[in-house]
Amino acid sequence: MNKEAYIQMFKDTDALLEGHFLLSSGKHSSKYLQCAKILQYPNLAEIICKDLAQYFKYEQIDVVIGPALGAVTLSYELARQLNCRSIFAEREDGIMKLRRGFFIEKGEKVLIVEDVITTGGSVKEIIEIVKEYGGEIVAVAGIVDRSGGKVDLGYPLKTLLTLEIETFEPEECPLCKEGIPIVKPGSRKK
Repeated sequence: MNKEAYIQMFKDTDALLEGHFLLSSGKHSSKYLQCAKILQYPNLAEIICKDLAQYFKYEQIDVVIGPALGAVTLSYELARQLNCRSIFAEREDGIMKLRRGFFIEKGEKVLIVEDVITTGGSVKEIIEIVKEYGGEIVAVAGIVDRSGGKVDLGYPLKTLLTLEIETFEPEECPLCKEGIPIVKPGSRKK
């Protein structure tokens, strides 16, 4: 699919929201991408992950990992496409870690996945987990890079859609200055 088709998918599923949003990074934005609205449809999750899997069809991926909650479905379906294991990391006492008996064997080839990447904060936490276990990071994959290609994670980044959506520090946010109420739509509570 091309960029316009992915943008249309976001619109058709009401996954592209407009307003005043508090992002997980602490920054503010007038647009929010709620990938869960797309991934609730297994046929769309399959299409997305089939397209993402094409980037890695010649790689030997042993495990796909993503942060809970946003990347759980994405990790699972992408691992299904790549015929490997799927795990996720989740927060415990504010720290991202592997739980539920999940593990990464030393030397396993790991693909990190995230639904939307803005600053890469959650991905960087996953990178540290993979390194602690001795896994070898092949790349990072995602549905959307909303940094406009500016985020540097230290590993190859493959996304289906790259958008430059403006973000603001809270003290510089024009939406705050206009008195527009802010919404925190994501799963992480700060």
